[in-house]
Amino acid sequence: MRIHIFFPLLILVLFAIAGADGWPRALALFFILVAAVAVRETARLIVAAWLGLRLRAVLLLPIGGLFAYANPESQEIANHGSGQFILALAGPLANLGAALTAAGIILGAGGDVRLFDHPFITSAHLLRSLVWMQASLGILHLFPAYPLDCGRLIRNSFARTHGSAPAGRAASGVGQVLALAAILGGMLAQEPWLILAGFFIMIGAQVEDQGVFFQSVVDTVRMREVMLTDFATLSPSDTLADALYRCVHSLQEDFPVVRGPQLVGIVSRQRILDALRSDGNGYVQSVMSRAFQVARPEDTLGTTIRRLTAGHGLALIPVTESGRVVGIVSVQNLMSSMSLLAEQRRIERQEANE
Repeated sequence: MRIHIFFPLLILVLFAIAGADGWPRALALFFILVAAVAVRETARLIVAAWLGLRLRAVLLLPIGGLFAYANPESQEIANHGSGQFILALAGPLANLGAALTAAGIILGAGGDVRLFDHPFITSAHLLRSLVWMQASLGILHLFPAYPLDCGRLIRNSFARTHGSAPAGRAASGVGQVLALAAILGGMLAQEPWLILAGFFIMIGAQVEDQGVFFQSVVDTVRMREVMLTDFATLSPSDTLADALYRCVHSLQEDFPVVRGPQLVGIVSRQRILDALRSDGNGYVQSVMSRAFQVARPEDTLGTTIRRLTAGHGLALIPVTESGRVVGIVSVQNLMSSMSLLAEQRRIERQEANE
C-alpha cells in the first residue's frame, strides 16, 4: 500500500481554505476524505480477493486507489469479462451505500443538519460533509474520465479492438482533457473541490500513462538485447569450496548449473555460503534448485519480468537456445542493461538522423 505524495499535501490546501482559525475542522475534513477513500478501497480489495486477483501494490490518491497486478492472469480478469464490471461497481456502490447509511443515522438522530444546503462539502459543516464526501467520491467514478472506474471500462472496451497500449494512451489523454475541463469549470464556478478532483484525475491519468509507457517498452525489448552473454556456470559435480572460489572471482549472485550443454539447476551465492557454514563441504547438486524457468532470446522483457516475479524466489532466468544456455537475465543486471540499451538506441537514432 503506497500513498501518493500529493495526498498528505492536500492537508495544506485545506488549511489554506479554512484559514488560521479553522485548522482543526480542516484536519477533520481531511480525515473524512480519508474515510471515504478507505471505504472505497476496502470494498475493491474485498472484491479483488473474491475474484482471486493478486495485487503487487495499491497507490492511494484522494480520488481512490490505482491497482498494480502481480501477474498477467489477474490483469486479464480485472480488465475483461464480468470481473471488470464487478470491480468497477464495487467502489461507487460502497461509497453511495456509506453516504445513505450516514445520512440515515444523522437524520434519525434528530439533529438540525441540513444535508441539502450549499456548499455540500465544507469544514464549517462536518456532518453534512461526511455524507456528501462519500456520495461525491462514488458519483465521481461514474464519469468517463480515465483512470476513474467508468473511464477504465471504456478503456477496456477500446483495448479489445485497438490493443492495450494504444487504448491506454488514448484513455489517459482523454482523462487529462476532462480533468483540465473540471479544473477550469471549478475555477469559473468557484468550486475548490471540483478543482481538486480535476487535479487528482490528471495526476492519476499521468501515473497510468507512465505505466502504459513502461509496458510498451518492456513488450518491445527482446532478451537477446539485454541478456548477459559473458557469465559463469557451475557443474553439479563441483564442490561447494570450488563453487565459492568461482563466486569470489565473479560478480554474479546466481549461477546456472549445467551438465554438458544441458541446464540442470540454478544456485545462488548465498545458498553456497549457507551450506558451507552449516554442513561443510559438499557438492553443488545437493544445494542447487531444480525448480527454475527459462527464457528464449526472442522472448520479450515483459514476459521475463513476470517469470522473475513469479519464479520460486530466484532472481535469475537462464536464456536458452536449442537446449544450450546462451545468456542470463537477473534482477541484479537488468536495470543497468536497460539503461545502456536506452543509451545505445538514442545514439543509433542520432546517427540515423545525421
